[in-house]
Amino acid sequence: MNPTPTRLRNKIPMRQLLSLSLCLALLSCGGDSHRATLRRAASAQDSAFAGVQARGEVAMGVNQFTSSHVFEPLPDGGRIELQRDVDDSVGTARIRQHMQEIAARFAAGDFRLPGFVHAQPVPGTALMAARRAAISYAVESLPRGAAVRVRSTDPTAVQAIHAFLAFQRQDHRAAAHHDS
Repeated sequence: MNPTPTRLRNKIPMRQLLSLSLCLALLSCGGDSHRATLRRAASAQDSAFAGVQARGEVAMGVNQFTSSHVFEPLPDGGRIELQRDVDDSVGTARIRQHMQEIAARFAAGDFRLPGFVHAQPVPGTALMAARRAAISYAVESLPRGAAVRVRSTDPTAVQAIHAFLAFQRQDHRAAAHHDS
C-alpha cells in the first residue's frame, strides 16, 4: 500500500518539513537574493512583520523584501542604511530621495513616518524630537541606496537614538552591521 500524502506527512518530523519548505521557497525564487527570500518566508509566518514590510513599501517607495536595512548604533548616535539587494537605478534613486526626506523630517522633530510604518509609537522618538537641536542628520549616498548618519554629543539624545535603532532593527528584522 502506498502512503498517502497525509500519512507520509505524519511520518516526517516537523523540523524536516520546515527545512524542506524553506529549501523549496529558496529554489522557487530564482533571481531573488537569499536575504529577500528569507524575509519573504518570515513574513508568511508573521502577519505583524508582513504589515511592517507593506507599510514600509508605501512609506519608502521600494519593495522591502528586495531591500536591506541596517540600523547601526555608534558611540555618538548611529547610522540608518537602506539599499536595494539588486541593481535597480529607479529604486536606488527613490531610496536616496526618501533618506533626504526623513533626515529633514527627523531634524524638524517629525517622527510620524516611523510611527506609520510600525503602526505604533517608536521608542526613542519622543526624546529625539524634544532634543532635536542637539542631534544632526547627514545623508550619505551608497551604491544601491543611502544612509542617514545620526550624531549627538548629548548623552540622553544618544540613548534615545540607540533605543530608536534597536526597535527598528528588531521590527525590520535587520542587521546592526553589514554582513561581511
